[in-house]
Amino acid sequence: MERLNAAMSRKEISEDVIDERIANLPEKAIQFGGGNFLRGYLDWMIHQLNKQGLFNGSVAIIQPNSVGGTMEKLKEQDALYTVILKGRKDGEIVNQSEIISSVSRILNAKNEWNNILEIAASSELSFIFSNTTEAGITYSEEAYPSLNEVPESFPGKLTVFLYERYQKIPDRKTSGLMIIPCELIEENGTRLKEIVLRKASDWNLSDDFKSWVEQNNQFCDTLVDRIVTGYPKDSIKEYENSLGYSDLALTVGEPYHMLAIDGNNTVKEALPLHQAGINVNWGDITPYRELKVRLLNGPHTMMFSVGYLYGIDTVLEVMEDNHLSEFVQSGFDEILPTVDMPLEEKTKFVEEVKERFLNPFNKHYLTDIGLNAFYKFNSRLIPTLKKYTEQYDELPKTIVFSLAALIAYYRPEKQEEDSFFGQRNEQLYPLNEKEEVLLSLENWWIKVKNEEITLLELINNILRYELIWGEDLTEIEGLTQLTEDYLKQIENKGMPSTVKELLAVKGNEVN
Repeated sequence: MERLNAAMSRKEISEDVIDERIANLPEKAIQFGGGNFLRGYLDWMIHQLNKQGLFNGSVAIIQPNSVGGTMEKLKEQDALYTVILKGRKDGEIVNQSEIISSVSRILNAKNEWNNILEIAASSELSFIFSNTTEAGITYSEEAYPSLNEVPESFPGKLTVFLYERYQKIPDRKTSGLMIIPCELIEENGTRLKEIVLRKASDWNLSDDFKSWVEQNNQFCDTLVDRIVTGYPKDSIKEYENSLGYSDLALTVGEPYHMLAIDGNNTVKEALPLHQAGINVNWGDITPYRELKVRLLNGPHTMMFSVGYLYGIDTVLEVMEDNHLSEFVQSGFDEILPTVDMPLEEKTKFVEEVKERFLNPFNKHYLTDIGLNAFYKFNSRLIPTLKKYTEQYDELPKTIVFSLAALIAYYRPEKQEEDSFFGQRNEQLYPLNEKEEVLLSLENWWIKVKNEEITLLELINNILRYELIWGEDLTEIEGLTQLTEDYLKQIENKGMPSTVKELLAVKGNEVN
């Protein structure tokens, strides 16, 4: 079967591929990160704008660190890929496929950094997009890169890129960019700007540059929402037979999407998503963030380690299992009262989320949700845990149980070069966290195995680990002990039995 590429004829695939209106468009945006989510979400949106002549630009994807993988496959396909949207929308079944042509090229930061910096001097460039996960927008000390060196962190790369633009385009009024991060942290644009300015100070860059960053570049706070499950490895043959071609960068998502963006009229006019029928909300994103992060992302993060160690692999399977679906509902019950919105609005959103979790068309793998899961837990569930404890003067047991499950999931059992793996029965699964975090976890778990430290000491070490939490969580009364109780049960009895016991105890408390 022929592989997707730009040379395929109009009869073989969508005419969008060779539509001259959306071919060879100028690069108006660069994008740090080219994972499934951004390609099935923001790049899909740019494609919709281009089809209607509302943006007339393309996106250059910057692959931050690693070499190979999906990005190499995308290069081989002339940066073309298919997005398939499957699910329910307004009560109707949706099953749409579309070839996305909004990406111009893929550049690897490690070996194409000079080519990336050349884009900084482009007068066509207006936007910077990013999704480097919650772990991406964090500050870390690093030396200013010498010639041909590449900063390790995303904020470091962005600072160098902006400094290059500042030097190459002298007109301060026209050289500023609109920066739209999609990472799921609170005030993501504001936080990214703070780190860029801190990097500029670390590296003794000029005050004039810092003023330009402050006054001429717009860092927008955003909230993104769409479940994108990525490459359908278990059913790819079925998709290929339906499409009539092979696509190794194909990505699957749900029809639902929403973008909340706190941007001014300049951003709104330059990125007129509202004119293309995109579900976008301009202005204060706080209410949207509160709903989405707490009541969609929170349950996702809460369920992934529990479900996987229970013995299943996808979100749908979690929702179809009697005990696990009850566990998820228990989580919703703990989160709901901590969200400061009208009850009717919160309840309606929860029901919509459950319907999205039960989407029978998309396989959302629990191990994919586990990417940088400690940072996700910190941003998505720790604020809820604190607020619940403050409101009720007791810990939210389901959330604390999921914390114990997270620690159990991140037990490194094997290392191959720079990769770490956990183990479920005989099956290895990848552990994706910052290397420093994984090395610490491996060290502590080995000490537990060798009886050099207890489980309680392991948990103390983890909860005090400021690299993850930014604070000492052992100061939350009772958290260490309850986490230890649950982790002991998981270790001794296994996840299925422990989940059932948890639900039985909570049921007795309610009754």
